[in-house]
Amino acid sequence: MKYEVQEHLHYAGIASWNHAKVTQDIEGADIVVMGIPFDSGVTFRPGARFAPRAVREQSLIACCFKYPWDYKLSEEAKVVDYGDVGYWVGAKSTEFMVEDSYKNAKKILDAGCSLMTIGGDHTIPYGPVRAASEKFGKLALLHFDSHQDSTPSEDHNISHANFAYDLQAEGCIDPTHSAQVYIRTEMTECGYNVFHSMDAISMDPKDLADKIKEIVGDMPVYLTFDIDALDPAAAPGTGTPVIGGPSSDHVRKVLFNLRGINVVAADLVEVLPDKDPSNITAIAGAAIAQDIMYLMNEKRRK
Repeated sequence: MKYEVQEHLHYAGIASWNHAKVTQDIEGADIVVMGIPFDSGVTFRPGARFAPRAVREQSLIACCFKYPWDYKLSEEAKVVDYGDVGYWVGAKSTEFMVEDSYKNAKKILDAGCSLMTIGGDHTIPYGPVRAASEKFGKLALLHFDSHQDSTPSEDHNISHANFAYDLQAEGCIDPTHSAQVYIRTEMTECGYNVFHSMDAISMDPKDLADKIKEIVGDMPVYLTFDIDALDPAAAPGTGTPVIGGPSSDHVRKVLFNLRGINVVAADLVEVLPDKDPSNITAIAGAAIAQDIMYLMNEKRRK
């Protein structure tokens, strides 16, 4: 009698991204998943360094189904798990993370792949955004978060509160064609189109998605998703939770209706597994990361 591996036995095997091959040989890959287990940039609760491993593990259950999409991503796109980069200990850990993530993101993007990064805290976009901007030109930033993360860094002493300001100041991002969604904390205004949480949640998800699509247009998009964009009821395991956010259902409907935008690279950040023994947060992170990967593939298939 012939036996075959049963895909839905999620507890078995090595926890790569949804059983994808673990390799840094990315030739022929469509989407590359890269982990950055880094949380030295946090201003409150640490622990996001454990997120890439936890989100990969939960992807085995969260990403084995195709709903609400009409095809299974793993059957249409070649997805590989690149492993982790940018991890270091010591006074120069942030500098190393930025340089190492940039180098590896550049390799992936130059090979013609789309990049999905799993953080880590929200300091991690520096390297991937710079690499994407070098390849594609000025980017539209689509930023889902409860915080604007737009405080200027001082003397390059960066944290997870600075990337949205710094990267537009560098010229990597065009803020007029960028959107910050579900915001419920105020920081420095630097030209972004801001959808505050109460307003965004009150909108029909398709209408919200349509407004975002009007803003980003045909520009190459870097999509960054902080899991604390969700209400803490849906994502308790995060570093700086803020009440009054959307449900995971509302967010997924928005992402589904963003089909057609040109997402060239993205990240999912700020999952803290040790603050959520139920794994709800990591499950949500894995499902949302896959939705973003579907957006990448929708554009690639056209």
